[in-house]
Amino acid sequence: MKSIISIAKSFCLVVAAALLVVGSLFLSPAPASADTVTVKMGADNGMLAFEPAKITVKPGDTVKWVINKVPPHNVVFDVASVPGGDKALATSLSHKKLEMAPGSSFEVTIPADAPAGDYSYYCEPHRGAGMVGKITVAG
Repeated sequence: MKSIISIAKSFCLVVAAALLVVGSLFLSPAPASADTVTVKMGADNGMLAFEPAKITVKPGDTVKWVINKVPPHNVVFDVASVPGGDKALATSLSHKKLEMAPGSSFEVTIPADAPAGDYSYYCEPHRGAGMVGKITVAG
């Protein structure tokens, strides 16, 4: 009699463990998806501006800059504009190559470990004309 009870308990434990494993497959949350935010370089009205000039992203999101009007353009982050003054981060986010062709684009993915805060950037040839933008990385 004791062996039948022992076998029944073992069987119940195995069934319960199997149900927990199978049940956990249905309860797992969907993975977070990263977004891509597009910024035009050169406003639709021909002004030397990023459009939109301010965006908010999360770590892991991608920013896509598209040449729109009045090229050449690029994107430069300086150390003073990056939270914590991280020179390596400022360099990795920058795209110093001048892009000439309307419609061409380049992308930068915000690192997963990027600190939250405001990141200011500018277009080197048009900085004096006020072509600046800001990315807020939300924590």
